[in-house]
Formats: sequence, C-alpha cells, structure tokens
Amino acid sequence: MTSVLPQEIAAPSRLSFPQGFRWGAATASYQIEGAATEDGRTPSIWDTMSREPGRVFRNHSGDVACDHYHRYRDDVRLMSELGLGTYRFSVAWPRIKPDGSGPVNPRGLDFYDRLVDELLANGIAPMVTLYHWDLPQVLEDRGGWANRDTAYYLADLAAATIARLGDRVASWTTLNEPWCSAFLGYASGDHAPGRRDPQAAYLAAHHLLLGHGLAAQALRAGGARELSIVHVLTRVNPQNPHDPHDRDAASLVDGLQNRIWLDPVLRGHYPADILPLFERFGAADAIRDGDLDVISTPIDLLGVNYYQPALVRAKVGAVGQSNYPGSEGIDFPPQGLPVTGMDWPIDATGLGDTLVRLSRDYPGTPLMITENGSAYHDILEGDRVADPDRIAYFDGHLRAVHKAIERGADVRGYLAWSLMDNFEWAYGYDKRFGLVYVDYDTQRRVPKDSARWYSQVIRDNGL
Repeated sequence: MTSVLPQEIAAPSRLSFPQGFRWGAATASYQIEGAATEDGRTPSIWDTMSREPGRVFRNHSGDVACDHYHRYRDDVRLMSELGLGTYRFSVAWPRIKPDGSGPVNPRGLDFYDRLVDELLANGIAPMVTLYHWDLPQVLEDRGGWANRDTAYYLADLAAATIARLGDRVASWTTLNEPWCSAFLGYASGDHAPGRRDPQAAYLAAHHLLLGHGLAAQALRAGGARELSIVHVLTRVNPQNPHDPHDRDAASLVDGLQNRIWLDPVLRGHYPADILPLFERFGAADAIRDGDLDVISTPIDLLGVNYYQPALVRAKVGAVGQSNYPGSEGIDFPPQGLPVTGMDWPIDATGLGDTLVRLSRDYPGTPLMITENGSAYHDILEGDRVADPDRIAYFDGHLRAVHKAIERGADVRGYLAWSLMDNFEWAYGYDKRFGLVYVDYDTQRRVPKDSARWYSQVIRDNGL
C-alpha cells in the first residue's frame, strides 16, 4: 500500500482560474504620484486636508508619496517582472484640469501619455480610473460633490482624458468607491474634504452617481470599449438573524453600503427603503427627472472592492454611526475574527458571498475584483520583507473567488491592492498594503514575499 504523507493529506487541492482571467494590481494618483506642485498641478482636497493639523497621521501628505511621477518607468518594470497583465491607476483631476472646470493642462495629460505607452511597451493593459478622491480644491470651494455642477465637470474630465488616451486605453472606470467620497468625505469627515453634514453627504451621493452616468456617456462617445464603476461592497449580517430589529438594522446598512450604489446604476432606481433618507436630510430635490436614466447608462463591468464583512445589531439609544447618516440605533459589534493591521476583520467568505449575491441580484453584468488586500506591520530586513499573513490573506480570498466562480459568479479578474506601499489617506504612511515595500526615505522598492507568491499565482493562473 502506498503511504501518504500528512502534508499531502492537508494540502488544499489545486485550483485553476478560467482561461483569460485578468491578473493585476491597482493604485491611486494621490497615493503614489507625488510631484504635487509640478507641471501645473493645483491642490486637491487631500492636499488641503493633509495640511490641517491632526487630520492625517503625523501630518503626512502626498506631496512626495512614492514619487511615481518621476519613477514610473522603474515601477512599470517592476510590474512586468511580477507578471502583471493589468494595471489599474487613476488620473489626477488637478493635473489635467487645474481649475477643475476649465482648459485642459497638456503637461498633466503628458504624464499619463508616457505612462500608458510604457505600460503597453511592457505588455501591461492600462485600466484608467477617472476619479479616485482627489477633487480639485477649487471645485470643493464651490460646494464640491454637494454641487450638481461637479457631476458635469467630471464628464468634461472624461472627454478630455479619453480624447488623449482613448486610442490606446480600452478599459475605463468612472468612480472609485463613491460611498467613501460621499459618506466618509461629507458625513463622518474622516476623508477629504472632512465635512460633517448629512445633507451634503446625500447630495454628494446622488451627484457622484450622476457624474458617473454623464462620464460614462462621454467615455462611450469617445470610443471606450469597456466601461465600469467601482464600488466598495460587503456582506452585511445581523448579529441575531432571528431578531427582527437586527435584521432591519442589517438591511439599512446593506442599503447604504451596497444597494444605494448598485440599484441606480444597474436597475435605474434607488432602493425604496433608502429614498426616505434623501427626504429626511433635505436632498430629495437633487434627484431630477431624467437623472436615473443617465445614471443607468449601460456599463460593461462592475468593479468590486472588498476588504471586510459587516456585522450589525440594533441597539436602542445607541449613537448613530456617522459613516452611515441615518443609522441611529445601529451598532457594529466585534466579530471575533482575526484582523489586519487596520483592525479590519478577516473573512474571505464575505467576498465569495458578495460575488454570488451580485451575480444573482444583478445578472448580466460581469464582475472584476478591482481591489482586495491587507495592511500589516512589514519589516524590511536586508533585501527581504517576509509577510506570511498577507500571503495567507490573498490565498484565502482568491480561494473564495474561485469558489464563487464555481457557484456561478461571472468574475473576470483580480487586482491586488496595492502594487506598492503608499499614502493611506488619513493613516498617512503608517499602514502598508503593498506587494512592494517602499522605503520612503530613499524611495527604494523591494518586492515582498507576497509579491513573489502572487507572481507565481499569475504564472500558474491558479493556486
């Protein structure tokens, strides 16, 4: 009888992803570019917020960040060495239109011209995101996303950008995580512009979605072959599924985290249980006739960013979570799960369940994981960063993606967050999500163990 080693018994079976599955990584302009005042770029809302004492960890800013603006060729070479097939990046609105709504700055577009050419020369497909949170400060001074005009200015940005890059870029994304822009930017104040105004948050939510629709139309007119919007989505569970109050609380959070963003784009209407919140906070008049027809302009791909599941319970008299304006009496209890360096609970089944739910509730729209990753306290020792926890995180979440595909989810690709360590918004440089370690003092790049592991996954198209 042939003996079987214990490790052979315990080893998970090999998994292969569908042929043509797209592998890559993602970044965002303000988080990596630096060069904050070069070639005509003007301040964004994050430049402004980072200069307000106490708003960002140790008053860090993106003034230099990873200096990608000057080091992009080396960074693209790293991507090529890792075998990335897709690179998702965002353009900086203040580079391309320094006054937010006026003439195009050719020097701003020149940078993305060079970046796209470099990517293509290395066999990497560019995926361009128009808006990843760096609104020009001049537009915030006019009301920001609470001002309807900003939606139309986003469409102008879309037209200008695709006019320059559309001959080489096939895949375009309008917005990254409008939930964060609206609710963290205008309700909780944790993100730029740092406002705490629930009415402005709901106005921003609608105007962001309107901007998506208008930008999608401009991109399609400019020849875009693949249109998408990216949402941060999650599974929301009631703590006690038998308690109707907990179930109602979970439904409300699901509405504000997931359905308020999905239903207008993919069904052409807002969720019935969420519309009263627009009325309550004085934002209902923002929803004008014809807006939802624009917002539901057909897309080709839905981008899914996933980091953690949510557990919700009703708690009479609890202070409402400002991340979800209108959620008074709702609490988010500890989940008893391992956590990342962000203290975010780790549960890969939440990603798999979300993908299956999306394919069930919104059939016909292909999905792509556009961000997924974890921060840990990484230590550079010589030429190596050992990060086994991040490898375990990626492995578990990729297995959940594969299982979701087996369950019928139409998932077309996976982009790790992030290509490199970077400016992590209000956390400054304290949190590291990268596959590649960045020494911010010297700008030296060192691929972590997770980068080598991910490179093998890409080569094998599987685990």
